Amino acid sequence: MEYPIILDRSESGAVIGRFPDFPDVHAEGEYEEDALVQAKAVLAKALGACIKSRKPIPVPSKGVITVKHTHVIRPPALVDAKVQVYQAMRVAGVGGAELARRLRWHRPQVDRLLNVHHGSRLDQLEAALSVLGKRMSILLVDNTDHS
Repeated sequence: MEYPIILDRSESGAVIGRFPDFPDVHAEGEYEEDALVQAKAVLAKALGACIKSRKPIPVPSKGVITVKHTHVIRPPALVDAKVQVYQAMRVAGVGGAELARRLRWHRPQVDRLLNVHHGSRLDQLEAALSVLGKRMSILLVDNTDHS
């Protein structure tokens, strides 16, 4: 998942980043690199808000990348994995209670698994995906930028 962010300067000189896919979500920093670091945390929070409110996760825009001052932000890997579990649940029509039943977990364990601020373990994510008919695969890629 790579979400575009467009950076602009405010009247006060701060760098403001806006996500076209999350119209109400903004990141702010003193300079460009600072705004991009803040944007990663803000994106994770926005994705977590979608999960918490049981809304669909926006598909990242592609065409906006050609706009000047546009960068892409990737959520942290753990957040990305949690989003994938949530999306698999939505596709399968499985709610939190049903996932807990399938995993033989208590419901709060599933809630923590989907909480982007909780440090879930990889084996827990794999177990959840397994009962949803999915498996996790990790792919390493060369880092071409610092987003």
